[in-house]
Amino acid sequence: MLNVFSLANGRLFQEEIESLDALAHVQPVWVDLEDPTVEEKGWIENHFGLIIPADAVDDDLEESARFYEEDNGELHIRSDFLIDDDVTPRNVRVAFIVRNNVLFSIHGEDLPVFRLLRLRARRIPALIEDAKDVLLKLYDADAEYSADALEGIYDSLEKVSASVLKKDVNDAEAGEVLAAIAREEDLNGRIRRNVMDTRRAVSFMMRSRMLNAEQFEESRQILRDIDSLDSHTAFLFDKINFLMDATVGFININQNKIIKIFSVASVALLPPTLIASIYGMNFKYMPELDQAWGYPFALVLMLCSVAAPFIYFRRKGWLR
Repeated sequence: MLNVFSLANGRLFQEEIESLDALAHVQPVWVDLEDPTVEEKGWIENHFGLIIPADAVDDDLEESARFYEEDNGELHIRSDFLIDDDVTPRNVRVAFIVRNNVLFSIHGEDLPVFRLLRLRARRIPALIEDAKDVLLKLYDADAEYSADALEGIYDSLEKVSASVLKKDVNDAEAGEVLAAIAREEDLNGRIRRNVMDTRRAVSFMMRSRMLNAEQFEESRQILRDIDSLDSHTAFLFDKINFLMDATVGFININQNKIIKIFSVASVALLPPTLIASIYGMNFKYMPELDQAWGYPFALVLMLCSVAAPFIYFRRKGWLR
């Protein structure tokens, strides 16, 4: 099934095409192919004369082949779009082809940015005038979607900060905090990659001289928005690093407390060990060996030698 979008009275209307005959009765400005089959690609080739490459959305596509213009005027752009969900945030590759003032988009799954544009185009008259407007509005919506995702990271990090900066953080809480920080860092990196890719695509469109004056100014505004997002992602990376260092510091403090307990116990047990070693010697002339109170005396002496260091350490505050 193809999603075909046509302009009527300044609004974008969507039709679901399920056959080649149905495609012949529409004059689209945008044809959206979500995980297209071989048959659907054949419809595009028969009706529009456009051959969609088999590797159009491959992730390992060479960088030099992501933005180019054919001799026949076809414009090819490969861009990454962000999907921010609670399960697996990810970047999805989308291939755009502009041919004869029709935009073709090929991607493997539905994208929030595409849904947002479809909703806006149905509500706002004269939002889109041609295929290049569709492409620009997609990149504009992508910048807004990235900004919303950054706001979500801000909110999540505020909760993490409240957990990290409280008085006591145990190891279990620290582990949860580290996992949350890692998720936000990964998402922030994906947003950074997404806006960088959008900047490159919009800059290519501006260099290709395919835009009119109004579209060119809109492209410049998109680039300004992206520049502001760059500074936000840089700030978030700094905040993430701070929270990561603080959490690791609390883990080290907890570990040091455990090591301190073992160290104190080891030091406190040295005197009784020394006493037991002395009375374990096999010398013939040891006065206490022939006395009835010798054994109790040694036990009391060892207990006192254990209690004395603990009392001293407690007064010094080393047991806290």
